[in-house]
Amino acid sequence: MPDIKIQNLTKIYEESGNDIVAVDDVDLTIGDGEFVTLVGPSGCGKTTTLRCVAGLNKPTSGTIYFGDRDVTDKPVQERNIALLFQDIALYPHMSVQENMAYGLKIAGFSREERIARVEEAAELLQITDQLEKMPSELSGGQQQRVALGRSLVRDPEVFLFDEPMSDLDAKLKAELRPVIEKVTDEIGCPTLYVTHDQEEAMTMSDRVAVINDGELEQVAPPKEIYDEPDSRFVSQFIGQPSTQFFDGNIGTVNGTAELVVGDYEYELDRAGLEGWDGDDVHVGLRPQYISVSDDTGAGIPATHLLDEPLGDATHSFFETEFGEVVVVTDPDFEGGGEEYGLVFQADYIQLFDSSSGVRIA
Repeated sequence: MPDIKIQNLTKIYEESGNDIVAVDDVDLTIGDGEFVTLVGPSGCGKTTTLRCVAGLNKPTSGTIYFGDRDVTDKPVQERNIALLFQDIALYPHMSVQENMAYGLKIAGFSREERIARVEEAAELLQITDQLEKMPSELSGGQQQRVALGRSLVRDPEVFLFDEPMSDLDAKLKAELRPVIEKVTDEIGCPTLYVTHDQEEAMTMSDRVAVINDGELEQVAPPKEIYDEPDSRFVSQFIGQPSTQFFDGNIGTVNGTAELVVGDYEYELDRAGLEGWDGDDVHVGLRPQYISVSDDTGAGIPATHLLDEPLGDATHSFFETEFGEVVVVTDPDFEGGGEEYGLVFQADYIQLFDSSSGVRIA
């Protein structure tokens, strides 16, 4: 199978006489057999990027390669891709088997070959007992498996997913994620998966590509994206609850960098802070790395607002001089509207340039 190389991809739309840059000079390579998820907020350019790879949109500039083959100007039918949309679009008057085999029929495959491929795909997707049913008799998850099987039987060179599970509830998503992983592993071709759901991105991907305003912010394995974000945007977008931010200032005491947040000071023994003495920074911290103390002088003074018990943990909300802050607390924590101190675990503090949002340490 080939890899996918996206080089200097730019897509500009003209709207009311103005140029709208949907994708801005994107470079991304997806290796043979690799699962890469393009994730970002609505309108960030992720679907436009996928549609350019699929051949549904023509790039304004840049090139797209499948292996050594330049497909930038090739029509969809010459790219040998499998494309799964949010809209399942099964034919309601055809059985599951007929839906899965229809593309093969149009392509001229014999009846025996169609049946063999459909049965093989159905077994992989665990829908063998659904082949004679009509789409209206299936659950949402089963319909999505049929749509996946319809793409699978074609033996594609490239697999493209455009938010295929966005209409499904959380339980069905959890059931389908391992199915999609199993199918893409079985095929072994490069996979580009587009979603705004960070849970899908983090659980399914070999690498995650975070896109914002048409530009790639970071491309890395899920754990690296979470633990070592390159920018404030990535840190805030990836993770639930999201990273909490505070205003801080960098100082130096006896040659050691010191971070001042409000009236609280933290020594930071880490590289990357040279030249930042006296500068303001944005301080980021994951909610699970903030502790709640009964001593209001132990950290950032905070007034408890409310708790959201989730069974294995509680999300507790506090009002501070920096605005509302969310903290992951113990399952049995009840704040009761009292006053507390929020204590930072200094080893997990992230520092960002207050102007550009770029990670500095």
